Amino acid sequence: MATAGHAHSDSFQYQPALPIPNGKLCMWLFLSTEIMFFAALIGTYIVIRFGAPVWPFSHEVHLSEPIGAFNTFVLICSSVSVVLALEASRANRAGAAKGWIATTLALGVLFLGVKAYEYNAKFGHGIYPALPRSRMYEKPDLYFASAVRQRIQALRAEINAKGAENLTEQDQQRLQLLDEIAADPALGPDPTRASLTALALRIMPLGTAPGEEESHHAGLNDEHPWLKLPIVVPGGNMWASTYFTLTGFHALHVLGGLVVFALLLFMRLDAGKANFIENIGLYWHFVDIVWIFLFPLLYLF
Repeated sequence: MATAGHAHSDSFQYQPALPIPNGKLCMWLFLSTEIMFFAALIGTYIVIRFGAPVWPFSHEVHLSEPIGAFNTFVLICSSVSVVLALEASRANRAGAAKGWIATTLALGVLFLGVKAYEYNAKFGHGIYPALPRSRMYEKPDLYFASAVRQRIQALRAEINAKGAENLTEQDQQRLQLLDEIAADPALGPDPTRASLTALALRIMPLGTAPGEEESHHAGLNDEHPWLKLPIVVPGGNMWASTYFTLTGFHALHVLGGLVVFALLLFMRLDAGKANFIENIGLYWHFVDIVWIFLFPLLYLF
């Protein structure tokens, strides 16, 4: 017959909570909602992308695969540095932990800087989502020709507003170019589909000749950036909407992580802060994984 003490030692001990810190539990719950959020965005993009009748090539919308690959490398390096910060904090090496957090912050800022450079290249060529439209048109039609005429008239009015006596040689050259573009058959009273297509390709060439590598050929907008004429990119407006939505939300998440890393630089990152660094590290790894999905979807397919 077992004694009372022996019976008490054999009894089960009730654990009232999960054997993980509350902070980590909250982070995992938060990340579960973020997973559903990005899964919905990425799933919607896949349906739109592979269901679209036409989709622009990367060079047609000034999307550079090498730049995207470099940014992926930068973000992976930042995940490594935050892990090193965690290990240094657990070893009570506060100075080393702070150094690795600063490295992570710098890499994250570099990632956003590269993304801003990419955005600027697209904005400069009129590639952005806007209502009722950006400078992109889906096909070379009468609406496209009308937009080109309106842009030429606006540029002419802007130059002529200076007065004939104040026009510089550069202004005279610009007026000559505008007159030459306005004489294009596509902007005449009875344009043909062929002339409209030729004008669109003259403003911004698309595609490549047989045997050529994919690249963006220079058109009027590249040779004369001040023109900012409307362009034709089949599927371009839908591409811009999905691209800026996905990368924009991801950039906001990166920015949120950088704010926390910046605040950490004002703390002593000894062993007592290891759990906090681990939690922000989990968030940062999630941001990294999301980009690893976005990079091939947006840049390679």
